This record gives sequence, C-alpha cells and structure tokens, in this order.
Amino acid sequence: MADLRVNFAGIKAPNPFWLASAPPTNSGYQVQRAFEAGWGGAVWKTLGDPVINTSSRFAAMHFNGQRVAGFNNIELITDRPLEVNLKEIYETKKRFPNHAVIASLMVEPKQEKWHEIVKKVEAAGVDGLELNFGCPHGMAERGMGAASGQVPELVEKQTRWAKEAANTPVIVKLTPNITDITATAWAAVQGGADAISMINTINSLAGVDLDSWNTVPHVAGKGAHGGYCGPAVKPIALNMVAECARNPEINIPISGIGGISNWKDAAEFILMGAGSVQVCTAAMHHGFSIVEDMIDGLNNYLDDKQLASVEELIGRTVPRYSDWGNLDLNYKIVANINTDTCINCNKCHIACEDTAHQCIDMLTSPDGNKYLQVRTEDCVGCNLCSIVCPVDGAIDMIEIPNGPPMTWNERQAAIKQPIA
Repeated sequence: MADLRVNFAGIKAPNPFWLASAPPTNSGYQVQRAFEAGWGGAVWKTLGDPVINTSSRFAAMHFNGQRVAGFNNIELITDRPLEVNLKEIYETKKRFPNHAVIASLMVEPKQEKWHEIVKKVEAAGVDGLELNFGCPHGMAERGMGAASGQVPELVEKQTRWAKEAANTPVIVKLTPNITDITATAWAAVQGGADAISMINTINSLAGVDLDSWNTVPHVAGKGAHGGYCGPAVKPIALNMVAECARNPEINIPISGIGGISNWKDAAEFILMGAGSVQVCTAAMHHGFSIVEDMIDGLNNYLDDKQLASVEELIGRTVPRYSDWGNLDLNYKIVANINTDTCINCNKCHIACEDTAHQCIDMLTSPDGNKYLQVRTEDCVGCNLCSIVCPVDGAIDMIEIPNGPPMTWNERQAAIKQPIA
C-alpha cells in the first residue's frame, strides 16, 4: 500500500484530500466529523468580520439526469463570531494533532488588519493560512475577495502583509475570474507566498425560473451573481493549475481545487502539479464518507503504477503540457468502427456528416446488413465520432504513419530561414 502522507509547503497531513473552505468546514463539529471520516485536512470556512448571509443562497445545474453537475452559491464568509471559530479551531487541532487545519482569511486590504487576524488565528494553533483572494460575490463589492485577487499589486501587497506577521505557511487562494491566472500567481510569489491554491468559484448565474421570472436562487424576488463550482468547472480548474505548474517562475506548491469528485479527478490534478487537493461540492452532495473511496482508489492506483508514495505522482504530466505551437502537425490518428460492437445508432455518422468532415459512409453488405465505415484518407482524427458514440469500444482512434515530426513553430522557423 502506497504512502498517502503529504508535506505541503511544510503543512503535514495523513493524505492529500482536504476539505475546501466552504459550508462543510463552517464549524468544529463538522471538521472533526470530517477527520473521523478520513479527510487529511480542512481549510476552515473563511474568517474575518462576521457577515449577514442571505436566504436562499444555493442553486445547482442538473444535466442529462445527473444531479449537481454544477453548483452555484451566493453565500459569503463566516457569519459566526471570530472568537467562537478560534475556540473550535483550538479544540479541533488538540483532538486531531496530525491532521492539517488551515485557516482561510479575508479582511480589508489594510496592513494592520492582516497582522491582527494572522496573530489571532495562529494563536489558536492552525497549521497554515489561506488568504482568500477569490470570492467573486458580496465580499468583492466591499473591496475584498476577488476585488483584491484580480489586481496583482494588491495580491502581492496583502500577501507580504500576511507574511510579515505569520509564523506558519501562507497559501494564496486565487480567483479564476481573470484573464491570466499566472499573473496573480506570480504576484503571490513576489509577496512571499509559500504556496498557492486554485481555483475559487467562477462568476455565474445558475438560471431563471420561467414561471416566476425570478433568478435562481433569489432573495425576496431579487438575484445577484454568485460563485460556480462542482464537476462542470473541473476542466477550467485543471488548466489553471497546469498553467501555473509549468511556469518556472511560479515554483511553489499548488493546492488543486475545482470539481474534484473522486480519486480519478484528484489523480489528474496531482499529475498536473497539485501537492494537495481540496473538495467542496462532492462532499456537499454525498457527505464526508466519499473520502473512503478516494483514499482506496488512489492507493490502488499508486500500487498499480508501482509508486511508493503519492508525492511521487506530483507533476508527472506537467512536462507533457505545452503550447499549441509545439504540437506535432504530422501526428495522425484516424477513426476505426468495430462493426461487431457497433449498434448502428448512427450517432457517429450524423455528427460527422453535419458538424465534422463527412468521412463516415453508410454501406450495405452483400447480405443486406447496414454498416458504417470510415474513409481513412478523409478522416482528420478529430475524435468527435468516438465522443458521441454511446458504446465503449465501438470506435477506436488509431495512429497511422504520417512522416517525420514537425511542429508549427518548427515550420515557421524553416519558412523564415534565409536561403543560402
């Protein structure tokens, strides 16, 4: 069995599965229940000056029979007194000394405010701090959260202020509501951050009720944008983790957040450079016990890959992630339809004929049976047919020889090279 213990920027935990700062980490009771269930760490729901939250505050996107494909919220930071939270943090850490307890913090962009709250939460015994520069709603209108996280200068300045007072590792949580997340990640590095975490939620409106015309959710007939998370945001989060992980100037640990629902999602984030992963929506959907399958699944996967520890998996895919201009233009795959497996639903033919490259023919065998066949010479290997096919194994994408490697960058360099 592989060793799942992690040392993330000096924060030790029995496994890389942490609860993200959110409703599941709102109290000591919840965090202690989570640790009993097997979670390796928890980022406490964001502390600051207590707020007044709204009712209602959650909404979800259900898609094609799947509940909670995406999750939207207009909830703000803690609405519980700071002293109560600090007391519960102290009690939780005392009861679970080997689990990671990280305090998420959000205060006004003032040096004295950061110094004050950092000293208070560290006195409660936390293992680390996470600066919340990501919340896109409510707090942003007050100059905090994403309002700070979208300005690299403010990220750098506030990170430095927190570091001035901190004796524990400082993690900076980044907003995805920005053109280039590496700009704010670099600002966090410049401010002295020990690690970064991403992503926080994405600006969103879950929907509109077609009967009442109210937004979903609504508060007494009025709505506001909220934060979007859950499985639907995973590709966006994974890309942002990858962009930071492959940037040599952002050479600090990354905690991956965004749509992680099972051990496979977690493994993907770890392969793309995450040293820990944080989960929220999946826990809210299914409860704390999901971590059992995450632990077992990751353990079995590491054993299959003959890796002794989870830390050996971190970043293995990062060298394979590059820019489009470095992709081999001569690499070629084509679709092959396995007639023994194909159920003749014709979805691949419709997709190819209407929206791709018209390279799948509908044919009739000598005995009168209909079948589909790919014209290999016209197939561009776009993968669409295999994506829409409802039967596993009915369509294979097969590599075929197509000349020596040649990237677009190499091609442009060759074109511009002067003739001798």
